[in-house]
Amino acid sequence: MPLTTYNNISIPSFMYGTAWKKEATTGLVLQAVEAGFTAIDTANQLVHYDEARIGEALLQLAKQGITRDELFLQTKFTPVNGQDHRLPYDARANITTQVQQSFASSLDHLHTDYLDSYVLHGPYSRRGLGTEDWEVWAAIESLYDSGKTRIIGISNVSAEQLSLLCTKARHKPMVVQNRCYAAFGWDKEVREICRANQIIYQGFSLLTANSGIFTEPDLRALAAKYQTGLAQIVFRFSQQIGMLPLTGTTNQQHMKEDLQSDRFTLLPEEIRQIETIGM
Repeated sequence: MPLTTYNNISIPSFMYGTAWKKEATTGLVLQAVEAGFTAIDTANQLVHYDEARIGEALLQLAKQGITRDELFLQTKFTPVNGQDHRLPYDARANITTQVQQSFASSLDHLHTDYLDSYVLHGPYSRRGLGTEDWEVWAAIESLYDSGKTRIIGISNVSAEQLSLLCTKARHKPMVVQNRCYAAFGWDKEVREICRANQIIYQGFSLLTANSGIFTEPDLRALAAKYQTGLAQIVFRFSQQIGMLPLTGTTNQQHMKEDLQSDRFTLLPEEIRQIETIGM
């Protein structure tokens, strides 16, 4: 079942993440779409992502008859402190110009004239929101107002920062993407703010950030009961609590299995069990 943002845009309920894929990016995106993924997440940040290689995959998919409008593309603006020397914008320009240059570069890389989702990779400030954060968000809001991106969001954000943004921004985020730790109740505080504001919460590192929970007897018992893998239990749990999970698996079999997570339904008491696992 796709999810719907508060401005009525439909998002697939599972997303393929492309961080750390380097020269394998094109092939893995092709595999992910073949397995059934229709939503792709990236960033204009060469340290961790290769947006242009996703563009290569999109050109190949178009030749196979899978058109741009059949896919949901999400990319990010990454501030200078998250980049290396290979910047997609002029570091001396003001932030608004940097956002515009990065966005134009993303469209170019992805061979498209619009984005489905444009996300701020993370606030400039560690705590609260400073002048730079308000400037960058206003620049992202302008891209949304112009119709160049269908939704906007923020990543790597604290509960305090998200509350501020929801209260004071012209457009509050439509999506939030955070690393999700079981030890912190699966980012409970941020998820609650999202729920209250009808923001879709995207969880990443659901497996890698939580490797400790895979030895838990409770989780293993659920996998045995539903005759599925431990990863599928985590992904199904995340979907049932209203989260949109990301997976970055490089294994085609796992891609298919991950997409089959919605073939069973955890009971309310099982959800409660997983909610506190590893805490």
